[in-house]
Amino acid sequence: MIRHLVMFRFKPETTLQQQAEFIAMLEALPGKIEEILDFEVGRDVIRSARAFDVALVAVYADLAALERYAVHPDHLPVVARAKEICAQVGSVDYEIGASAG
Repeated sequence: MIRHLVMFRFKPETTLQQQAEFIAMLEALPGKIEEILDFEVGRDVIRSARAFDVALVAVYADLAALERYAVHPDHLPVVARAKEICAQVGSVDYEIGASAG
């Protein structure tokens, strides 16, 4: 299994409404993309200088499922919106479960 972690740092001019709309776009993905096995989205609560604003953690069966998700037509508008309103996006994908190691 693959765990997919993405962190978003909004541009300073991104409004709270734009942030909320973006988070809603993220939260809608599991209902649209069958490859997503587990999915969480959350806002940062610490607000330190090094913190990102929002993170998502998702789980996929394997790398092929993650690759299908990446190009899924319901995922692409989220990627495009992130490019518009985020100053920085970081990600990590790693293997979990019995075969990890």
